Amino acid sequence: MTITFITGANKGLGYETARRLTDLGQTVVLGARDPERGRSAAEALGLRFVRIDVTDDTSVTAAVADIEAHEGRIDTLINNAGINAPMKPAEELTGADAAEVLQTNIVGIVRVTGAFLPLLRKSAHPAVINVSSGMGSFALTHDPDRVESKVVSPLYSASKAAVTMLTTQYAKALPDIRVNAADPGYTATDLNGHHGSQTVTEGTDAIVTLATEPPSAGTGRFIDRTGPVNW
Repeated sequence: MTITFITGANKGLGYETARRLTDLGQTVVLGARDPERGRSAAEALGLRFVRIDVTDDTSVTAAVADIEAHEGRIDTLINNAGINAPMKPAEELTGADAAEVLQTNIVGIVRVTGAFLPLLRKSAHPAVINVSSGMGSFALTHDPDRVESKVVSPLYSASKAAVTMLTTQYAKALPDIRVNAADPGYTATDLNGHHGSQTVTEGTDAIVTLATEPPSAGTGRFIDRTGPVNW
């Protein structure tokens, strides 16, 4: 049975991904930073909760030890935890703002992925899925027919471009692990004030595809619910 660990899974895309993968028969471990919200979400889905703050080394190390003691391995790591940038004019953005966004959205993936490699390598077919965004795509943010071109969010977009590049680099550097990125699309979640045009279920289609496809599907890809994403 596939064992999947999802970060930032107490709500939104992470929660819906946990629900769908559980319904498909996977053993899902629900990760979240807030213990109360995490436990509540896990109880609602009948899952085990593991606290993880992707910005904190001690928390990540403890999460690895917890899963090693209980599950023994993971087959799929879904790096879903992420934050939006401060909603302020570009000229008011500060270095501290940038550091906060990058610490969660990109440094967090490096921290978590590195820490979980030993547990992933106990799997016959390990996979890492990074939740990126079309907002980090040069092609989509310059296409006037796409909603991504209408939104200005320098720090969030830059962080997600970094997530996609990190994905392609990890795919080359870790040939024994399948590493891919998912673009949920313009989905109504807390991250955007529920203004997205897609439902949260539609927003998890790409993630679920990557989490359920065969190992032969390939590595180093960036997909949305309809297929490959231009980047």
